[in-house]
Amino acid sequence: MAEFEQVNDLFEDIWHFGPGDPPITMELMRALSHAGGYVAGAFEGDRLVGGSVGFLAAGGALHSHVTGTTRRGAGFELKLHQRRWALGRGIERITWTYDPLVRRNAHFNLAKLGARPQEYLPRFYGVMGDAINQGDESDRLLAVWPLTAPHVEALSRREPGLSAAPDGAVVALADEGGRPVQGPVGAGAVLVAVPADIEGLRGSDPGTAKAWRHAVREVLGGLMAEGRAVTGFCGKSYYVVEQA
Repeated sequence: MAEFEQVNDLFEDIWHFGPGDPPITMELMRALSHAGGYVAGAFEGDRLVGGSVGFLAAGGALHSHVTGTTRRGAGFELKLHQRRWALGRGIERITWTYDPLVRRNAHFNLAKLGARPQEYLPRFYGVMGDAINQGDESDRLLAVWPLTAPHVEALSRREPGLSAAPDGAVVALADEGGRPVQGPVGAGAVLVAVPADIEGLRGSDPGTAKAWRHAVREVLGGLMAEGRAVTGFCGKSYYVVEQA
C-alpha cells in the first residue's frame, strides 16, 4: 500500500486533482493489481518518477487508464514495459485516451510509439476541474497501439520513424498567429494543426483555447467521422489524415 500511495501522490503532484477527484484511488489500484490489471511504477533509485494504471478491456485489449511521469524518458520506458507486460499475456493491443490538443502527447503517441487514433470522443469526461484542464471541454482521441505491427516493433527498438508529410498534403487547419484558421479538407491527405501550448492558453487566453478546441473538434473530428484515418503526426505540429 505504501507504493500505491506514492503513485497517488505522484499523480496529485502532476495534475493537482485535489482529494475529492483523483483519477484513481489507492484501493482501486490495489484491487486492479490483485485481479490481474496493470499497475506499474518507474523508479530512479528509490524515487518514483512515473506510474501507470490499466485494466483489461473488451476485445482482448489492455486499456491504459492513466499514466504520468516527472522525469524525461520515463514515459517511453513505462510504455515499453506496458507493451512487454501485455505481449507476455497474449495481449496484442493497448488503448488509451488523450487530449488531441496537447501537441507533445500527440507527437509522443503517434510518432514515438506508433499508436493510431481510432475515434474522436467529444466532451468525454465532461468539464474537468484539475489544475491542468480546468474549465476546458474534455475532448479525447481513443488511441490504439497495435503491439505487433511492424512499425510499432521498429519504434520499440528505437528506430526512427517517418516524420514527413505525404506528397500533395494540404493544410486543413493552420496555426496563424496562434489562432486556428480552417482550410480545404477535400484532398486525399490533409494536415490538422494543434496549438503549441494549449495548457498555457487555457490560463492566458481562454477564448483562443476554446477556439482551438472547437476548430479541432470540427475539422479533425469531422474528418474521422467521415471515415478518414489519422496516419501520423508530422513536424511535431500536424496530424496527418488520409483517405482510409
